Order: sequence, then C-alpha cells, then structure tokens
Amino acid sequence: MAAFITSTACISPQNTSNSLGFPNEINEYSSNILKCVEPNYKDYINPLQLRRMSKILKMGLGASMICIKNDNQSNPDAIIVGTGLGCGEDLEKFLNSITDSNEQVLSPTPFIQSTHNMVAAQIAVVLKNHNYNMTYCHRGFSFEEALIDALMLINDGQAKSVLVGGIDEMTENNFKFFNYLDYWKKENISNLHLFEHNNSGSIAGEGACFFSIKAENSNNATCINDVSLFYKPQSNCEIEEKITSFLKKNNIEKEKLDLIILGMNGDNNFDSIYKHLIKEYFYSGSLLTNYKHLCGEYVTSSSFALWLADCILKDQYIPDVIKIDKFENKIVKNILIYNHYRNINHSLMLISLK
Repeated sequence: MAAFITSTACISPQNTSNSLGFPNEINEYSSNILKCVEPNYKDYINPLQLRRMSKILKMGLGASMICIKNDNQSNPDAIIVGTGLGCGEDLEKFLNSITDSNEQVLSPTPFIQSTHNMVAAQIAVVLKNHNYNMTYCHRGFSFEEALIDALMLINDGQAKSVLVGGIDEMTENNFKFFNYLDYWKKENISNLHLFEHNNSGSIAGEGACFFSIKAENSNNATCINDVSLFYKPQSNCEIEEKITSFLKKNNIEKEKLDLIILGMNGDNNFDSIYKHLIKEYFYSGSLLTNYKHLCGEYVTSSSFALWLADCILKDQYIPDVIKIDKFENKIVKNILIYNHYRNINHSLMLISLK
C-alpha cells in the first residue's frame, strides 16, 4: 500500500505557506483560536477569480497550486480532498441571504460554493483536469479516507500521480457553536503553553495541506507505508492492540520507531489516552512529539501532522517546539503518527525514508 510524497504545501497558523520546510520562527497566539497565515494568493490564482472566492476556496486552491508548482507537474491523475466541515462560510452566507431577502432574490454564488466538494472541483477547473475527482467528508476520518483512496488508486495501477489535500476553516459561527459544546478553552491562553493547562477544552485551528503522491520514488521521497483507521475503541487496551496489529502488519516493532507524533490537544478529557500510551505502552526511549499547539484542533489536522513528518524526514531535523520531553536529535527513518478526534475517529500513519 506504499506510495511516495514528492511535494507538499501547507497553509496554517504558522509561516508555512512560503517555506519548503519547517519555519524558522514560530508564531505565538494569546487566543483560543488560531487563524491561518495566508500567502499572497495573486501569485497563484487569477485575481479575477479571487473576488468571488471564500476563504476556504482560496486556501485550498492556493495550497494545491503551491504543491503542484513545487513538484513541477501540471495535471495529476486524480484529485482527492478530505474536509470535515466543508465550505462553512459560503453556506452561512446562503442561509443568511434566505432570511434577509425573505426567500426572494438570492445570489447563486454562495449556494454553488457551499458544497463540500467545491474545493476539489475548483482545483480541477483551474487545471482543466478531467480525471478522477473525489471529496471525503467523513468527520475525523476525512483526510485519512482521502489518503487511503489515493494509495488504493496508485497500488491498483489506476493512477501514477495523485494530488491529496486536507482542509478545514474555522468560521466565527462554527467557533461559537463548538464553544457551546465545550470544545474550546474558556480563557485565552498562549498556544505555546497549551499543554501546561490541565483542564477541559482545546484551541480551535484551521489549515490546508496538500501532497503530491506518486507510485515511484524519486530523490529519496518520503514513503507512506500504511494508513489504518479504527472507530470508538472501548478501552485503552483495545487501542494498544490496534497499534500493535498495525505495526506487526508493517513488520516493525514499536522499539524500532525513531519518532512518534501524537495528536494531543490540551483537553484533559482526551489527552489521557495519549498519556496512558506514553506511560504504559510506548518504548521508554521513544522520541515523542506533539503538533496541535502549532495548528490548533480541527477535523483534518492530521494532514498537518503528515506535512510535519515529511519535513522532519527530508530535513533530518526535529524542532524543539514539538518535543514533549527534551532529547538529542538523531537520524530519523520511521515515524508513527497517531491521532484521534474526540476519542471517536482514531488513525495511524506509518511514514519512512526508503
């Protein structure tokens, strides 16, 4: 099920959009919501088209164009996008316009752009790409499902090059809605001190990460060995069994993992799972890292983790800001990414250098 990442692009709350690797400077926010640092979209998108685009369309199209530019390719064999919330801003505009106009004269643009598959469709329109085009909106599995689809296409010989993305925006209304459900911290805190607050709630985030995935290795590209999903485990023991089975399937022992990236988000209701694994399951000498204090919590945040893993493998550098405990950097060849979304959607990704 292996395939290779030959190019990436990431628009996030950090300065990642204009960087080919992990940024040298880290942005600190004193807020419980992290907004993306967006590039100058005019460098990648026709200014006439930009006028009618919502934020998520700009992010998705911008990140995909950067990824394609970095890979020196024009037309992938497939375009696959994962999104948990879709084009929320346009949906809100459309619903508000229904009320404001008393269901009379409505602008069609917000309605057309309110569907979840609009980002993948817009990429295809700009590229004039008539190949396989798919969008997955499977909540916490959205990005992983898109990635699995890409791997299946490549391994079945139906595609040699696939553009895969994970994207979600955090609108003001979405933030308020999830805040009513106690998703976020009640007080404003520094994202860089997120894990020092042992209470409920996380910090909201957003982002757009795209990957050019190919069947053949080139220039020591990062290899995606396998992706596995499991739903609503009943206990920590079941989670341990799932991880053990996943590693056994890929012929690697947990002691041989060079680095582990965990999806801790600062919410003690859910971080207890990761803390249990750190204490009771993972090898005591494992190099452990976090990432959600950099991008915030959102449905497809695992795409940021994959982008981070690619940066680490290619640059052979582990930034201090992601380390759970201090450790000396070493050569990294195998990375396990483990993330769960509110203990419902659990995912495992094994990434390596071949």
